Amino acid sequence: MMSCQASLRPPYRMCAWGSIFVGLLVCGCSALAVRSQSPEDPLEALSREVQLVADITSPFGMNYIPIEAIGLVTGLPSTGSDPPPSPQRGAVLAEMQTRGIENPNQVLASPTTEIVMVRGFLRPGIQKGDHFDIEVRTLARSECTSLREGWLMDSRLREMALLGGSLHEGTTLARGEGAILVDPSAKADDKIGQCRGRVLGGGTSTTNRELGLVIGLEERNVMTSAQIGMAINRRFHIYESGIKVGTARPKTDEFIQLKIHPRYKDNIERYVRVVQSLPVRETAAQQQARMQLLERQLLDPITAGTAALRLEAIGKPAIDVLRKGLDSKENEVRFYAAEALAYLDDGAAVEPLGQLARDLPAFRAYALAALGAMDTLEAYEALRDLLDATSAETRYGAFRSLWAMNSRDPLVRGERLNDQFSYHLLATSGSPMVHVTRSYRPEVVLFGTEQRFQTPLMIEAGKNIMVTTLDDEHVTVSRFVLDEPDQKRVVSTKVDDVIRAIVDLGGTYPDVVQALQQAKSSDALVSRFQIDAVPRGGRTYRRKDEPAGENAEETGADIVVVNPLPELFTRRGTPDDKPASKVRKSEVKADQKPEVDDEKRRSWRDILGTIGRDNSDS
Repeated sequence: MMSCQASLRPPYRMCAWGSIFVGLLVCGCSALAVRSQSPEDPLEALSREVQLVADITSPFGMNYIPIEAIGLVTGLPSTGSDPPPSPQRGAVLAEMQTRGIENPNQVLASPTTEIVMVRGFLRPGIQKGDHFDIEVRTLARSECTSLREGWLMDSRLREMALLGGSLHEGTTLARGEGAILVDPSAKADDKIGQCRGRVLGGGTSTTNRELGLVIGLEERNVMTSAQIGMAINRRFHIYESGIKVGTARPKTDEFIQLKIHPRYKDNIERYVRVVQSLPVRETAAQQQARMQLLERQLLDPITAGTAALRLEAIGKPAIDVLRKGLDSKENEVRFYAAEALAYLDDGAAVEPLGQLARDLPAFRAYALAALGAMDTLEAYEALRDLLDATSAETRYGAFRSLWAMNSRDPLVRGERLNDQFSYHLLATSGSPMVHVTRSYRPEVVLFGTEQRFQTPLMIEAGKNIMVTTLDDEHVTVSRFVLDEPDQKRVVSTKVDDVIRAIVDLGGTYPDVVQALQQAKSSDALVSRFQIDAVPRGGRTYRRKDEPAGENAEETGADIVVVNPLPELFTRRGTPDDKPASKVRKSEVKADQKPEVDDEKRRSWRDILGTIGRDNSDS
């Protein structure tokens, strides 16, 4: 039987090979016919032989992880409420018992407290100790009328779910605490606006989020993982304890861990895109041919964005090619070439990026972030010059880029007032402007040192502080608290002096923002007053007949920048500017805000114990 089968195999095999030969012959003839009609570009053919990291991997850790907590707000001016029985009330009572708080039910019944939902997002690449914004809002059936003046007590933020009428919580991923900033423009009868707020930079991560690449199933093996790791480490390295190491660490046959390169600390998504644009293996001849092809693509506005990113991945050998893009008459080509050169720290990028940031809003956020990623004096001076621009977002965007470049630089270092917010006084020559934030970090920036309030002046800075006119050149800043002696400061009408007096009397960041908002509304503040004047992404740009000037209207434009919006200009801790698909629960650089020492942290026992005793006495 075996011999019969063996004797039958060769004819079958010959027939099979014959069929294959005929098929190849037919296909070959067809292919030749096609090629004769449309010859293939040899550079494109050679380029397709090079396998990029993106061809066989997917990014890991690029989503925003939502985390929540049931928290307690204190210090309300009798606007709180006694919450009804609920899983949320039970969670707060359990937390208070854990912390040894006496009379917890009496504490919750006090009109100075309120149970709230606390929510934040762990951004991609966040590390232990990094800060992010957290949102605070009252519960659905709460009788609270306002969270203004409130302080969020230390809360443990976790991934949470409500199942079967009870709360199920994961491990603690962050802590949240701080003064609540309610929108100063929210009217007294606007319950929604009054009962939600933000604690800027109030979230502190207690975990390190892993960033990396996952290898596809078909390519998954140890050798491929090692090859990808070597390709990345040839291009990117960092220093750890003075030792030069690569940014990639192949951990398994399917996962490669990535450490963030410092130049991309405020643009992590771009970093991952550049890493994925690296070739897994490439000879010198292949690289040279690919750069020739990428040069052609760079000079075409339609393909310039992808070409520039791939040239940036090649690194220094591609600088000369990218510089050719700077001579293009197309703004898109000049922008993409200059942006890639900036992340290669090439000085040729400075002039075009500065011009684009000043004149064309569609490119502004990306150009400013790229300048801030550079380590050259030319980039620093370009950003410093933009502090005097006409556009408010250009000026503040330049400030934030300078701060990201070097937060210790005397020009932008500023100071920490009352350990609550950053305060910056800039000697600029542009029009006077006051800028405050409702995201990223609590911060007041004065563009111009001699700004003054106009008299008469009567504004509130929170519930206890009043600013009133004394004479044409002076104002009185007074603090009135029940059962405490009145305090007063007499200062000049300079905005700087008044802010410092408010803080000296115990005013918080929300108090200062409220005072500035009221001063602007009453025409006492003649300077421009801006809130979150941050360069935005997603703007469109008209390639033909484009309007000129930094404040030009862009109605009807048709081109959008394809690169990701840098984290430098997104809301820190919120995915508002990112695609919705990146907000998932599928996956379980730092601000300069200092850690709150245990001695400085508002103690639950000290504050809530007092509330409980006060209620029992009454």
